Amino acid sequence: MTQMTLIDAIRSAMDEELARDPRVFITGEDVGERGGVFRATQGLHAKYSRDRLVDSPLAELSIVAVGIGAALADLRPICEIQFADFIHPAFNQIVNEAAKFYYRSGGQWNVPLVIRAPYGGGVSGGLYHSQSVEAFFAHVPGLKVVIPSTPHDAKGLLKSAVRDPNPVLFFEPKKGYRAIKGDVPDDDYTVPIGPARVARQGRDVSVFAYGMMAHYAELAAHQLAAEAGIDAEVIDLRTLLPVDRPAIIASVRKTGKALVIHEDNLTMGYGAEIAAIIADEGFPYLDGPVKRLAGPDVPAMPFAHDMQEFFMPNPESIASAIRDLVAY
Repeated sequence: MTQMTLIDAIRSAMDEELARDPRVFITGEDVGERGGVFRATQGLHAKYSRDRLVDSPLAELSIVAVGIGAALADLRPICEIQFADFIHPAFNQIVNEAAKFYYRSGGQWNVPLVIRAPYGGGVSGGLYHSQSVEAFFAHVPGLKVVIPSTPHDAKGLLKSAVRDPNPVLFFEPKKGYRAIKGDVPDDDYTVPIGPARVARQGRDVSVFAYGMMAHYAELAAHQLAAEAGIDAEVIDLRTLLPVDRPAIIASVRKTGKALVIHEDNLTMGYGAEIAAIIADEGFPYLDGPVKRLAGPDVPAMPFAHDMQEFFMPNPESIASAIRDLVAY
């Protein structure tokens, strides 16, 4: 094992996949010599040359379009969108092209494409560098949507994404890039896309989250166990599409209570789907309402630090929501 930060694990995954498969290449804004705005590709340009680390124009539509064309030509592109906020110009390419090629061709054409993007708040990025966009794409059959919360999962899931025969959107919680650390195996390994991870076993309440919120949920659960004797189970969803429905229901069946957390706006955020699954399939096991904790319904995350902190759930607000639900 080697201890890594989240960003180190992502870089390590791309390094190993570039070495393993000559069809793999990375393209995006400043991914070459500069190593990307968050240095996710730092050092890879010198190691693999400009043919494998391809700087793109400031045009997200073309980044994804090039990736789709390369994938159809049996290459394995990793397209970096510098911030998830910038992905919208490529929406048509992702939703109407990449997601539908396999279906419209009757299974004759695969699009083995990975689109990486840092998402979410917590870095004082303001309106256009703090958005959570996962709910848009988790609505689309034909895509897989993955959001890791640990270095171990970030590396293993990204390697699985590169090897997947169809398009994967890989969103990374940028606040956790250097804040989250953990042990990562030195050997080659993958984490399968689909299954959730039981981040913490518990008996009193089930907490469902992903990305930075899963990390915060673990912190809150450990705090409550020490201070109040509340035993919260934390389920790190990891994959939003396809979602691990059996794991969700198994946890609710055990605890009888459910809290769903995401940092995007509350209304029609991804957590609503998890709440609906629980209401539909887990209703007989519930001993209280299915509660959600999310960002407020405002147009965007503010730049001001205090307002940003108000917008985002954090370990303290998560712990408070758990206490309220357990006491229900």
